[in-house]
Amino acid sequence: MDQMRDPSGLGFMKMHGAGNDFVVIDSRGQKTAVVTPALARALGDRNRGVGFDQLAEIRDSDQADFGLDFWNNDGSRAGACGNATRCVSDYMMRQLGKEAVTLVTARGGLSAVRLADGRVSVNMGAPQLDWPSVPLAHEVDPLHLPLAGDPVAVGMGNPHCVVFVPDAEAVDVAGLGPGYEHDPLYPQRTNVEFASLIGPDHLRMRVWERGAGITLACGSGACATAVAAHLRGLTGRRVTLDLDGGVLEIDWREDGVWMTGPVAHVFDGWLSAAFLAAHP
Repeated sequence: MDQMRDPSGLGFMKMHGAGNDFVVIDSRGQKTAVVTPALARALGDRNRGVGFDQLAEIRDSDQADFGLDFWNNDGSRAGACGNATRCVSDYMMRQLGKEAVTLVTARGGLSAVRLADGRVSVNMGAPQLDWPSVPLAHEVDPLHLPLAGDPVAVGMGNPHCVVFVPDAEAVDVAGLGPGYEHDPLYPQRTNVEFASLIGPDHLRMRVWERGAGITLACGSGACATAVAAHLRGLTGRRVTLDLDGGVLEIDWREDGVWMTGPVAHVFDGWLSAAFLAAHP
């Protein structure tokens, strides 16, 4: 396979966390970021590119072990991506020979640790609960938005709209998600989570991600949903969430919202020089 690699091409990894899948590009040592909106859109095409829910770009940082930038498959930037953070942190821990790492994202400084069972936990930081920080377009009560379904607004470095429903399985996510995503109340658009209580401190959640659509899991969305459920009095601060792609555990502690779940490194690939030239 090595002889097929064009030296002017670009390597990448394909990873997933609970079915939430990512392309990861390591840009450390580069003077400028490698990923552009055009490249992100092209790579995100599951027929003509590689396909992903989000793209994560590893970069150098003088404040932490590494930095991370995130992109949606429509070429827009994502402020946070919890599952990608866990997956890349696992890769970096193995590369650096550590069991814990620090990283910097648009969310700020974060930390991650590998557990004895192989799962990875990441501290996603404190939730943003006031309307300007989510952000929302004007002053409303974030715990009771004036939208259908009486949703909750939570910021986790990106905006979320959490809708509690009797049965998440029965929700038309593809039909309802875009309406919430593009509602004028969310000036930066929003991720949308539909969640139902299925047991004590146990939720079923399905997600519509801004810029990506339906995904099998959303780490920051799971964090936002657990926070919203506790604030609504539905659960305690430690919650298990069943997503389409797997199970995530959320623990809202004093130092931030910790998310724990599985990680998988699926394969390594190589983008051709011709592909890169076509999508500068």
